[in-house]
Amino acid sequence: MNTIDEFVALLHDEVGLPVSADDVETGLDQVPGWDSVHLLTLMMALERRTGRTIPMPELLEAPSLGHIYRLASA
Repeated sequence: MNTIDEFVALLHDEVGLPVSADDVETGLDQVPGWDSVHLLTLMMALERRTGRTIPMPELLEAPSLGHIYRLASA
């Protein structure tokens, strides 16, 4: 994941979340429709895209989509 725009496109295309770059720092509990299925779908999409394993414990503790983006970009 090189840019936040790529991350937002992935959220739209592969996870089906209607979010914008402005929404990524919003708490996950405030993201419309967010649930555990979205988290797993996002994790798998990020791992496919980056070729790296994203640690599940860190994902479970992520407070926002922005935090997940930073985990995937690190």
